[in-house]
Amino acid sequence: MDRTERFYKIEELLRQRTVVSFAALQAELDVSRSTLKRDLEYLRTRLHAPIEWDRDAGGYRMPEDAHQAGHPHQLPGLWFSSAEIHALLTMQHLLSNLDAGGVLTPHIAPLMERLNELLEGGKQGGKQGGKEADAAQLRRRVRIIGLAQRTVQPTHFQRAGTALVRRKRLALRYMARGSGQMTEREVSPLRMVHYRGNWYLDGWCHLRKGLRNFALDAIREAHLLDTPAKEVSDARLDAVFMPGYGIFSGRRVKWARLLFTPERARWVAYEEWHPQQKGEWRSDGSYLLRIPYRWRMVLCLRF
Repeated sequence: MDRTERFYKIEELLRQRTVVSFAALQAELDVSRSTLKRDLEYLRTRLHAPIEWDRDAGGYRMPEDAHQAGHPHQLPGLWFSSAEIHALLTMQHLLSNLDAGGVLTPHIAPLMERLNELLEGGKQGGKQGGKEADAAQLRRRVRIIGLAQRTVQPTHFQRAGTALVRRKRLALRYMARGSGQMTEREVSPLRMVHYRGNWYLDGWCHLRKGLRNFALDAIREAHLLDTPAKEVSDARLDAVFMPGYGIFSGRRVKWARLLFTPERARWVAYEEWHPQQKGEWRSDGSYLLRIPYRWRMVLCLRF
């Protein structure tokens, strides 16, 4: 943990707890006494952090009204962990592209406002007006890129979502990309899934009399029906869809065997391609990756 991270950790602990002892701070930060003393002194004298020693309580505290009492201070730069920054910016990216100007906008706006507050709160105690600029700078400098994202008509998304929540069926006019065939179906919506930048609807197809998933961008027409939707258990949905979601479909689970050369293996082995994937290093430095899928053949490729 570097010094900047320690500064934020100290403030986090002081804001979460009423009083924190020196021993507790030292244990949380895993540093020596002299290092912690230097950090506290730097925070108070150089960064003007309103940290006080409470003799009666035997620990340090930060008054809740410190900023209103004329003690503004500013830590050196925004700090988020990799997981936090990815989660916050992914949520913003997803919401901003979900239904721009559509029927869901009034419901999305409060969530976007809350995310902005979280991002701006990354600089704790920043000067008035500076927090908004810092959040905008963060969004400009850090990007979440969605690959191969396809456009979904807001009306189709809204109708699918409404049917899902109200547990009603949908009448769909749907184009199958594999064959280019247009069909009219009655579907009981069961789940909506955002997968690799695109939206899918898991449902029971009353035309095919089985579980199917539908890409929302391939829906040409969608109409809400008053007929109650058929119910299917989560366990069955997971068993049918999760092993090969968004790529393959079918009833039997197969395992693709992908063999990567030593040169490619150094990249492939450290990426997650599927939640249930299995990997194995070979003696020659190559890497065998096994991924579950639903199809009629097992693939064996060498890169």
